[in-house]
Amino acid sequence: LRPGTYFFFHGDRRISMRNYRQYSKTYKTPRRPFEKERIDAEMKLCGQYGLRCKREIWRLNYTLAKLRSAARELLKLGEKDPKRMFEGAAILRRCTRLGVLDEKRQKLDYVLGLKVEDFLERRLQTLVKKRSLARSVHQARVFIRQRHIRVGRQVVN
Repeated sequence: LRPGTYFFFHGDRRISMRNYRQYSKTYKTPRRPFEKERIDAEMKLCGQYGLRCKREIWRLNYTLAKLRSAARELLKLGEKDPKRMFEGAAILRRCTRLGVLDEKRQKLDYVLGLKVEDFLERRLQTLVKKRSLARSVHQARVFIRQRHIRVGRQVVN
């Protein structure tokens, strides 16, 4: 049997179905798994922002790497290139919507200067702690999980 093959029975006949959905990874593990400086930095971030596991940091690193590589590719093109103008505006719009770039820093050069901490500061868990709705980031995570926090009129968990 191939992975992704599912069976169900219709009467006395066995019918097989195949799952054709393509899944892609949302994170990338570090190349050197036992590098002490990186492990210490990750543990510090996990404690400071109340993260569940290091995979959350790796996911943000992967997102940031894709954003920065796209910005680097666009910066290689000319200033008036239509691809650079269109896709660059899309990247800047996305970063502004995520809250990691403000209105004054609307250039691709600023996308290259983004850090993981910029994304971690915009997480709901961190914002709940900063607004003094919770005493710690860990308590903020519990509040969000237990559906005590609303964003506008929408309860989030």
